[in-house]
Amino acid sequence: MSTAPSEATFTLATDLDGTFLGGSDADRAALYDWIEARRDSVSLVFVSGRDPEFIHSLCSDNWVPWPDYVIGDVGTTVARVDRHDEDKRTLTHLPELEHEIAARWGDAGEQVRKALADARGLKLQPTKFRYRVSYDMDPDTFDPGACEVVTGMGLDWLVSDNRYFDVLPRGISKGPTLERFITAFGMSRGRVLVAGDTLNDLSMFKTGLNGAVVGGAEQALLDATRDIRTARKCKAIGAAGIMEAIAAFNLHPDANGEQE
Repeated sequence: MSTAPSEATFTLATDLDGTFLGGSDADRAALYDWIEARRDSVSLVFVSGRDPEFIHSLCSDNWVPWPDYVIGDVGTTVARVDRHDEDKRTLTHLPELEHEIAARWGDAGEQVRKALADARGLKLQPTKFRYRVSYDMDPDTFDPGACEVVTGMGLDWLVSDNRYFDVLPRGISKGPTLERFITAFGMSRGRVLVAGDTLNDLSMFKTGLNGAVVGGAEQALLDATRDIRTARKCKAIGAAGIMEAIAAFNLHPDANGEQE
């Protein structure tokens, strides 16, 4: 049983790699079991650079809890997880929340791929995302001139983990899309926790929402969030860092993990 974000006591809006999927097996199991035991009061939103197909495959393996919603593709996809029976789930895009994203992107994909075809240090990722273009980046050979090219096209660029380069619609990333999501569902901002570990999570922390910069986060994110009062620098790594922040911000009556 899942809970709508507007009705939840607490909503976790979390990155995946290195965050929700980070830490030891025991730490992940503790967080996942805590969430599953409280699905009547906890809403789960994945805010990830991963695409919906990856997330569907990940959760179908039954070791990661299904989210209620997905903000994927670095904030360019918004989808609801629909439950059909105990084992079957589908992801349904929400056009009312993707309309502005699509409008800002237009048909820029092919233009970006052509403009950056010969850019040094960038290797195009094979997946053709709808409203983004993504590259694997070699930091040793990367030519920063690619950033100027993207900016000149009226688009945004984002480097994360010093190895990924994303081209996004202007003004679109994880944080702004999450803000629109919260507004659309009439959610209480004080009952939301964002969590992340790399620079592409920075826009979530800039929202001013309660935040968990989990242990093991990249130094660039730690530096960028140094003066953000609501961004807790967690000692615990990955999933355990999320649990640490839930307790520190007192975001749920069972924030310390007591069993119901």
